[in-house]
Amino acid sequence: MSVVNINQANFENEVLNSDKKVLLDFWASWCGPCRMVLPSLEAIAEEHADVKIAKVNVDEEEALAAQFGIMSIPTLMVFEGGKVLNTAIGARSKDELLKMLGK
Repeated sequence: MSVVNINQANFENEVLNSDKKVLLDFWASWCGPCRMVLPSLEAIAEEHADVKIAKVNVDEEEALAAQFGIMSIPTLMVFEGGKVLNTAIGARSKDELLKMLGK
């Protein structure tokens, strides 16, 4: 599965109503640590069909970033059943991301 781009229009359906755990990455194109996390996110998306990897560009989706109080990026949040299970701020390794997902 590929990484899903999230916006205000698809957030509820893709994240809150997802039948899978969702690892949501709040990021921006100018953010170096955000770019460092991307290969790990893409690998998890390919290797774990039971998890949805999604990204919110904070420059394009300011309302979503504000809704979750995003002050630093990358901010990574795990959602299940519409609720936030886990949050991490800053770049994380693939192993750390998998632990966030309970893998």
